[in-house]
Amino acid sequence: MRRWILDILIAAEDAPAARERPQRAGYQYLQELTGGGSAWRSPEGVEVDVLESSEPWVTQALAEAQQNLDLQGLPILPLPYFVLMKLRSSRVRDVADLAQMLGQAGEDQLAEVRRVVEAFEPDALEDLESLIMLGRMETEEPK
Repeated sequence: MRRWILDILIAAEDAPAARERPQRAGYQYLQELTGGGSAWRSPEGVEVDVLESSEPWVTQALAEAQQNLDLQGLPILPLPYFVLMKLRSSRVRDVADLAQMLGQAGEDQLAEVRRVVEAFEPDALEDLESLIMLGRMETEEPK
């Protein structure tokens, strides 16, 4: 059975209120997250990670997410900020996810990712290019 996890990013200053809401809604507190935040389980069994960040780009990322909605109308973190978040965590599964997403991204999307990474995480530009190359190699059709 597949385990579903929903990640929610919040500004660190909103953490106290964000920790009260799941509890009032019947969510079970699971644990603190290594990078900052907390893990919860919904009454339906969905795991929810509430990621708390004080990174300088979070306010902009959350504002842009309000205009980047999924099919259900929920805000989705735009790719450049998602990349920043995943680069920061550096977990193996995050790196693999990044390579796959970046390999499928179009040139306009990659240009925006590069711009945002350069602005907020310039030391990660070389890693970013490596992930793009790996992702492209993974998505290439066999010859």
